[in-house]
Amino acid sequence: MRITAVETVALSEMEFEETGWVGEIAEDYRRLLFVRLHTDEGLVGLGETYPRPAVDAETVHEHVAPEILGRDAREIEGIWRDVYRHANYWGGFGGSEMRALSAVDVALWDLAGKRAGLPIYELFGGPARESLRTYNTCYEGEFSFMDEPVELAESLLSEGIEAMKIWPYDDIAYENGGNYVSPSDLEAGAGPLRAIREAHPEMDVAMEFHGLWNAQCAKRIARHLEQYDPMWLEELLEIGSLEAYAEVARSTSLPVNVSERLMTKYDYEELLSTVPVDVVMLDLEWVGGLTEARKVASMAEAAQVPIAPHNCGGPVLHFANLHLGAAVPNLMIMESVRGRYNGWHRDLVTTPAGAEDGRLLLPEGPGLGTELSEAVLESEGAERRRTEA
Repeated sequence: MRITAVETVALSEMEFEETGWVGEIAEDYRRLLFVRLHTDEGLVGLGETYPRPAVDAETVHEHVAPEILGRDAREIEGIWRDVYRHANYWGGFGGSEMRALSAVDVALWDLAGKRAGLPIYELFGGPARESLRTYNTCYEGEFSFMDEPVELAESLLSEGIEAMKIWPYDDIAYENGGNYVSPSDLEAGAGPLRAIREAHPEMDVAMEFHGLWNAQCAKRIARHLEQYDPMWLEELLEIGSLEAYAEVARSTSLPVNVSERLMTKYDYEELLSTVPVDVVMLDLEWVGGLTEARKVASMAEAAQVPIAPHNCGGPVLHFANLHLGAAVPNLMIMESVRGRYNGWHRDLVTTPAGAEDGRLLLPEGPGLGTELSEAVLESEGAERRRTEA
């Protein structure tokens, strides 16, 4: 099964006014880049990455395509190694290269599943669970976690979702560069968590910090939040000094979650050997695709650490994460955004992902289990580019 063409599809000029997906939601899908690998057997594999479609499309066509055109699509490990080594030889493997490789890798696994007539998770050894526990990252929806945290929690609980993620300290960090947190700041940032805890102790609440704080502030915030027992503290520090991260992690009894900003098994090996991390987060569209995500999950499993994948992109990332989460034994919980998988994702693919009673359902059908919709492929606003052998 030879790769005969590499195609990218960007959505920067698409319009969905008739669906109501405008404004910030429209900007979300315009950050996506889809990659389609065509083969001499007529099968087409689908991948995706985000959030720099123009840059990543250039990388796909100018760097990755020459390495993979004419290759046997079954050589997933070999293609990964060769693409990685080629870029690494010229001065390191950065964000755009990893995003491009990740998208291609997902498309190769989609092809492998289609050729075998099986879902990808069956190729990974079969499902370790029948559905996936999920938490909702509260980007979209009727309620604001700052102004209506209890109402938001109740809305999620009504759908069976018993975990959520919020980031109430971010605006405070933006005001002072993350260099100082006052007693009143500590109280203000903890306000939504405190309100949810008091009204609905059954709701698990993860606290996200987007790497905005220095180590001293991070330790103060963590100490203050211990009384409210959040599910975890995510990305307290900007990724840089892992020794500093280790110092912060050791200063708190709360679980520390790190980090979708790392790339490849090499970064995660250093993380696991340096930081007493409690939860490993990875983004398979940045880390190196499904091939590398599985390896990172195995490394975390060997260290007795669960994984909780980052899942804030488009529908292909969501499907790929469902396959990963179905198969790895050490999944703690899967991130999701209900306004996406129940919302604008459905406008982009032929088969939307399912959820029931607050849990994510495993895909059916071969490969990923979905395709780009014809409405996307035929849209005048879709920017399609193709490189052939």
